Amino acid sequence: MADTTSGKLLVDPSCYGESGPPHELFRTLRAESPVHWCEMEKVESFYAITRHQDIRTISSHPELFINEPGVNPRLKESPIENQTAFRVVIVTDGPEHRDLRKVAMPHLTPRSLATAEASMRASAKLLVDELAKDGGEGETDLAMGLAVRHPLRVLCKTLGVPEDQEETIRELSNRLFGADDNDLGGGTSPEAFKQLGQEFIKLFMPIIEDRRANPTNDLASVIANGTIRGEALGPIETLGYFLIIFSAGHDTTKNSLAGGFRALIENPDEFKKVQNDLSLSADCVEEIVRWTTPVNYMKRTATQDIDVNGQKVREGEAAMMFYASANRDESVFEDPYTFNVERKPNRHLGFGHGEHFCMGAHFARRSQIAIIEELARRVEHWEIIDEPEWISSSFVVGLKHLPVRYRIRQGD
Repeated sequence: MADTTSGKLLVDPSCYGESGPPHELFRTLRAESPVHWCEMEKVESFYAITRHQDIRTISSHPELFINEPGVNPRLKESPIENQTAFRVVIVTDGPEHRDLRKVAMPHLTPRSLATAEASMRASAKLLVDELAKDGGEGETDLAMGLAVRHPLRVLCKTLGVPEDQEETIRELSNRLFGADDNDLGGGTSPEAFKQLGQEFIKLFMPIIEDRRANPTNDLASVIANGTIRGEALGPIETLGYFLIIFSAGHDTTKNSLAGGFRALIENPDEFKKVQNDLSLSADCVEEIVRWTTPVNYMKRTATQDIDVNGQKVREGEAAMMFYASANRDESVFEDPYTFNVERKPNRHLGFGHGEHFCMGAHFARRSQIAIIEELARRVEHWEIIDEPEWISSSFVVGLKHLPVRYRIRQGD
C-alpha cells in the first residue's frame, strides 16, 4: 500500500475530475488497510476509513469524533473551513448541533413534506415537457440540464428565491462545491470564498427580512424566524442555514440525479423494471443514492485516543469517512458493483448515519422520486452519445456532462 499512502487519489479534486471516485483503490483499502494513514504535502494527515461498519461506529459516537474544526481535510496553508463566516449546522457538535437541527427538522419530516410534493411533481412534468417539444426527440446534456434544473427549481420555491434568480443561485452553488473545477468554480483562495460569502448574503438577506416581516408557512419563514431556547437565531446561524440547505441540498441532489440517469441508461433492464412498476421508484432512488454517493466523505476529529478496527487514532487526528467506499462494501451489499433497483435491504450511508444524518434526506428522496417517475412514464428511448465528464471535486462528487439522445412521449 506504499503507493497510496499519500492519499492523493482519495482527496485530490483533479483525480476525481479525471476518472471519478477511486472505487478500485477503495476496494483494496477495505481488504488490506481499512483504517489507512495518509500524508500529503499540502493537506493535513488523516486516517482513511473505508469499511461500512467502521463508519457506522464512528458516526454513532459524536462525543468521540467531532465535526469541529471542519468536515473537509484542512489545507495547511489556507484552511478551507475559512471559506465563509457562516455558522453551518454540519460543522457543529453536541447541544449546539441538536438545537440547530430542531429549527428546521419539523418542516422536513415526511408528513410535513406532503405539501411540497405537488410542486416537485409540477417541476418534473414541466421540465420533461420542455424536452418533449419539437416532436419529442432531441439531444441534451442531462447533467447540466434536467439534473440541475429540477432540484434547483424545487429548492428555490421552498426557500423563497424568485424564479429570475435561479441562475444566480446555480452559479453560486457551482462556485462553492466545484471550486477546484476550471469550468464551474471560482477558485479556492480566501479572497474567492470571501467574495462568494458576500454574494450569498446579498441573495438571502432580502428573503430573510421579508419572511420576518411577512411570515408564511414555508421553510424560508421557519428558518428566518427560528429560535433556540427562546432566543432568535443570530445572523451567521440564519445565513448558514440558508446556505447549507440550498447549496448542499442542490448540489448533492443534482449529482445524484446525473449519476442516476447514467445508471438507468446503462442498465436498461433496471429502468424497464421501474417503467413497468412505478412503485419501485422509491427503491430505485435508494439505489441511485448508494450508487452515486454524492457526498463522498466527511471528516471527524478524535477527542481522545481511541481504537478503530485495531488501529489507534490519537486525540486531535482526523478520520475521513469515505461513504462511497462503504456503499460498495462487499460485507454489507450483495454484488455491490451491480446497479439493482430492487436491492433490499439497502443499508447505504449516502445520507450519513447517526446524529449527523442528513436533515434533508426525505426532501431529496421525494424530489428525485418525482423526476424518476416522470421519466419512467414518458421516456421511449435514451442513449449516451459522448463520454460523460466528472466534476473536479472530491467532496461532493458527480458528473459535469452527460450528453444523451432521447425520444420522449408528450405529457397528458
